[in-house]
Amino acid sequence: MKKSIKPNQHNPEAKKKQVTQMFDGISKSYDLLNRIITLGVDVIWRKKVVRLLEKVDHQSILDIATGTGDLVLALSKLNTKKIIGLDISPGMLEIGKEKVMAQKLDHRIDMQLGDSESLHFEDQSFSAVTVAFGVRNFENLDKGLSEIFRVLKSNGTLVILETAVPKNSALKAFYMFYTQNIMPFIGKIFSKDRSAYKYLSDSAAAFPHGKAFNNILSKNGFIAVEDLPQTLGIASIYFAKKA
Repeated sequence: MKKSIKPNQHNPEAKKKQVTQMFDGISKSYDLLNRIITLGVDVIWRKKVVRLLEKVDHQSILDIATGTGDLVLALSKLNTKKIIGLDISPGMLEIGKEKVMAQKLDHRIDMQLGDSESLHFEDQSFSAVTVAFGVRNFENLDKGLSEIFRVLKSNGTLVILETAVPKNSALKAFYMFYTQNIMPFIGKIFSKDRSAYKYLSDSAAAFPHGKAFNNILSKNGFIAVEDLPQTLGIASIYFAKKA
């Protein structure tokens, strides 16, 4: 990242602890706000992640920063025996568990509390790993990516969905105004926490995207790295393999 972004820059507590507390606080309104802020296109992006994984049968998938479970539910459409959703926020995870139970998918989807930078799984445990809107919340990005690399099987697939900043100058200006002003305002109305959505917009702007993030993935051992810009460049899907 260009600089370390925390929910509260003036708070000496570690980013990981702050992020956990922040997501716990906004967990009940998170899904609604996601639909409002992205105008529903985040649903389309997740479907594209699933389509990238359809080409190969995956026996096991780990979804890191699973949050309220939107991506694990989308991944359940695949012919995969076991899907694990992992998140550091008990509040977000509880919402996700309720959604999984409601769709009677708890026999295939296991929602677990855990730290993405210290995964409690053995080496080469999963044929695919996914992360949607989570890597920019890692306290140590390289450590998180090295842990993903460790638990991936040889020839395993990593797919990351993350926000990005448009390259077009006019679109970029609108994007920055929207994320810095409108998004926190909406967050304050619906979740009573303007600072949480200010952090989400600041962290999105600071996170390396496109070729910069491709290079970080390559540095951490991934091959066949490519990024697929989405919706005028406001998000990207990153695809990579483990040799």
